[in-house]
Amino acid sequence: MTFLGAQDDGVIIHPGRVALGIEYMGADYSGWQRQLSVDSVQSRVEDSLAKILRQEVSVSCAGRTDAGVHATAQVVHFDAPVTRPLKAYTRGMNTTLPKNVAITWAKSVDDDFHARFSATARRYRYVIYNSALRSGVFNAGVTHVFKKIDAALMHQAAQGLVGKHDFTSYRAAHCQSKTPIRLMHHIQVYRLQQFVIVDVKANAFLHHMVRNIVGALLDVGSGEKPISYIADLLALKDRSQASTTAKPNGLYLVQVDYDSRFALPRTNVGPLFLPDC
Repeated sequence: MTFLGAQDDGVIIHPGRVALGIEYMGADYSGWQRQLSVDSVQSRVEDSLAKILRQEVSVSCAGRTDAGVHATAQVVHFDAPVTRPLKAYTRGMNTTLPKNVAITWAKSVDDDFHARFSATARRYRYVIYNSALRSGVFNAGVTHVFKKIDAALMHQAAQGLVGKHDFTSYRAAHCQSKTPIRLMHHIQVYRLQQFVIVDVKANAFLHHMVRNIVGALLDVGSGEKPISYIADLLALKDRSQASTTAKPNGLYLVQVDYDSRFALPRTNVGPLFLPDC
């Protein structure tokens, strides 16, 4: 895991493009994107930056997470108009941000870096708490499923999604993406005691794509649908034939990939109660 700590003492960031790593619990926010009359993670980050820079700036992010969705590795960039020590963006911002939002690293980057358009892949983890009784500890950070589900069956079914496909059946009805074509690098489903984790990586994701996939996989894992259901649904290219969208509680943006020339810090793949793998 990247550890800035004392390493940012004495480092100065001059005017220019700056990238930040951010983690947050999204349960109390109406998504990443700034909106009128509701709280968002973006508004909290931009308000914190305004205090550090003494003027307003806007940030661009790698992935606009929905209401209730979390991140351990969100990446943003902005153009800093003034010189500040690096620690102003790390420890300084963390003193002004709410407890459920934190800066994990900061770095000066080239002007051609863009948090969204320079990204080559995104990785999400969906965490299911599979227990007859709910947890009082994890609560908003997991999705509770009380009936027994078979992670091995879910993993087998999910392999039909790997590769380049039309994911119309797994996109939200109001998704605004110009194309439903996405390249899925991997999707793994496995159990760690009472947790079932769906780990998925693609070049990009459609609106609600991960949650729609998880909703369908849960139908397979519970025995309500056959293993062939996931691939069959993909081939239909019809969202109306699909399963219910899984809740946002268990979804985390855990990794964003960039070209090595940007030399961005890498942090552990979260969330913190799962092993880094």
